[in-house]
Amino acid sequence: MDGRGRVAQSLTGAESEAIRVEPRRAPVVSTSRALVPVRARVRSASGLDRWIERQTFLIKYCRLTRGGGVVLSLLIILGAVAYGVVKGDHVDTVVAAWQDTRDALANVVGLRITEVALSGNKHLNREEVLARAGVTGNTALVFFDVGTARTRLLADPWISDATIQKLYPDRLQITLTEREAFALWQANGRVNVIGTDGTVLEPFVSRPYMSLPFVVGRGAEKQAKAFLEALDRYPEVRDNVLAAVLIAERRWNLRLKNGIDVRLPESGVDQALAALITLDHDKKLMSRDLVAIDLRLPDRVTVRLSDAAAQARDAELKERAKGHHGGAV
Repeated sequence: MDGRGRVAQSLTGAESEAIRVEPRRAPVVSTSRALVPVRARVRSASGLDRWIERQTFLIKYCRLTRGGGVVLSLLIILGAVAYGVVKGDHVDTVVAAWQDTRDALANVVGLRITEVALSGNKHLNREEVLARAGVTGNTALVFFDVGTARTRLLADPWISDATIQKLYPDRLQITLTEREAFALWQANGRVNVIGTDGTVLEPFVSRPYMSLPFVVGRGAEKQAKAFLEALDRYPEVRDNVLAAVLIAERRWNLRLKNGIDVRLPESGVDQALAALITLDHDKKLMSRDLVAIDLRLPDRVTVRLSDAAAQARDAELKERAKGHHGGAV
């Protein structure tokens, strides 16, 4: 006992064990392989799986405003419908149905096209023009796209220009400028009717085009207008021409109706044609038994006889030679 009446006791007794504090153990970090498969699965997840996980996370943890769930559901439904329309190639059908519905609503208030004033069409009839422009009995004037209609009309090779005007509330005016059939063009074994600018108008199947000038060869459709205009200045030659053949896209040959080929130069065509007329007047050149008349050189004309004419000429020369030798004896 100490001076204050307290009993001194040892701290190593039984009671001291009751208040003994165990030392805190450090947390054990597991190195178990249980996490390995999860990580492997994450690494091997496809792009689609990761996308689904992200969307699920957003839907689960993002707070939607009032009505957001309904909106989200509608968006999902519309997305699925749109995907089905595109995937099933139903876009044109859906667009056409929408346009019909839209036009029907506009027609209720008196905006349907009831009159179409059409002018300038010669080769295309009224029904063909309206069909190409996209005008039907239910087309509403307010929704009619003038630009699209003009583009569709110009896609027809016969139409070189088109003007379309809306006249509210219910009238439409269409003015066309059509190409004229200018010549027949043969290339790669096919014959087509062409316009003055070389546009192919249609395959040659109609008798009314039999009298058109006939040009042959690659590129001839583009150069035909200028050459045929030059040929028209020499009707004596033009009236005897069966076809004009473009050679290597550089110069022209004329195939005459009697089979003679007239070979024209690359430049100076007018001078060559004038020389041909002069020779025909003097020597009846275009009516003789020839295969070709070569006018490519400006200072000379070369002719090629047919086989029969060549044999007759050889026989005539031999007779002349015999007569000459006989006279000498």
